[in-house]
Amino acid sequence: MHIIKLDKVDSTQKFLKEFIKSNGYEVPICIVTDNQTDGIGSRGNSWNGKKGNLFFSFVLDKNELPNDLQIQSASIYFSFLLKIVLKEFGSNVWLKWPNDFYVNDKKIGGTITTMNQNLIYCGIGLNLLEVSKEYGKLDIDINADLTLKNYFSKIEEKISWKEIFRDFKIEYAFSQNFKTTIENEKISLKNSVLNKDGSIQVNNKKVFSLR
Repeated sequence: MHIIKLDKVDSTQKFLKEFIKSNGYEVPICIVTDNQTDGIGSRGNSWNGKKGNLFFSFVLDKNELPNDLQIQSASIYFSFLLKIVLKEFGSNVWLKWPNDFYVNDKKIGGTITTMNQNLIYCGIGLNLLEVSKEYGKLDIDINADLTLKNYFSKIEEKISWKEIFRDFKIEYAFSQNFKTTIENEKISLKNSVLNKDGSIQVNNKKVFSLR
């Protein structure tokens, strides 16, 4: 993974997409900063945070992912790999379906994943510092460079979706105590059912996590 560090940027994801548009894609690239002013959140919302938090976006070819991973569940896959890395550092972070990082009952970050032709773009924001009473922060101190190094090493291992899903399925019980937004409506996950492809059945609908 080729990593480009920026002192400040409006959005790592926007910057990355413009970079690929201008230069083309040759190798996986990551844009990282600790100061993002206009980040992209899920459903078109913004995801901002004060200077000192971790914001990064990366792009890779879908052929660099495990053969059994459905693209619709890439957001879960990328998020859970980071959760594993943070757990190895001693964090109690967990993943709320489909793409939110939580410590206890507070959201501390999230993932947004999109696809353009054969390229998968993933953006992640993680609160390392207090942002507001509404959101929490990571429960440990981390070195951003080491975290990214370990994270991209996990991606390069091409851990199978089957293995990731096995562990995520156990953790999904935590998600059922919360709500998620589906078609601009807050929906309880209490009676939802997690499918093997990472989608859920809720209110007689099948919903995927790619966002």
